[in-house]
Amino acid sequence: MKQTYRSKTAFVLAWVWVAFVAFNVYDLIARFNGKPSLVALAVLGALTALVYAVALRPATVFTEEGLVGRNPFRTTVVPWAAIDDVTVSHAINVRHGDDQVLRLWTPMSSARERAKAERRGAPKAERGRFRTEPTLARGEQAAMEAFSGKTHADWVGDQIRERAESARRRDDAPAPARVRWSYDSIAVLVVAVALTVAAIVVA
Repeated sequence: MKQTYRSKTAFVLAWVWVAFVAFNVYDLIARFNGKPSLVALAVLGALTALVYAVALRPATVFTEEGLVGRNPFRTTVVPWAAIDDVTVSHAINVRHGDDQVLRLWTPMSSARERAKAERRGAPKAERGRFRTEPTLARGEQAAMEAFSGKTHADWVGDQIRERAESARRRDDAPAPARVRWSYDSIAVLVVAVALTVAAIVVA
C-alpha cells in the first residue's frame, strides 16, 4: 500500500498559485497588448516552474519495495533493507549503502514547529485540586501520546525506521538504491527559460 507524505502548506499554496496564474493567463490573453503581455506571461511561466519544482513535486512515498524520495530534480528509491540509519533535524536524513545520505525535502520541521512539539511533550503543571482539562477518548489519548514531543518529520522518521527494521528481521536482501533524474521538472524549467529568453528578445 502506497503512502505519500508532503508539506500540506506548500502543496495548498502551490495550487493557490496555479489558480492565480490560470486567471492571469486568461486575462493576459483576452487583453493581449503585445510585448508587455509576453513579458508578463514569461515571468508567470518561470515562477510557476519554480513552484512546481520546489512545492508540488517533492514528496516522501512509502511503497512495498522501499522508500521513494521525490526531490525537485531527482527521485531516489531506497529498499527498506538498505536503510542503515535515520536522523531528523530540520529535514529527514536517511543513511544507506556506502555511507550515502538521502535528504528528504518533505516533511520538514521548522524551529517554530519543533518548539511547539517540545511544549506539547512537556508535563503539564497542576492546576489545583480540580482538573479542568477535558477527558480524552482512548483513541485521542493514544494519538496524543504518539505525537507527544514530536513533529510530523519526527513521526515520519520513526515510520521509516520501523519499516527498515522489519525488512531486516525478514532478512530481505539489501539491494542498492536507484537514482533517476526528474525529467518533468527539467522539462518545465527548460520551457520556463525558453519563455523568459523569448520575452527578453521580443522586449
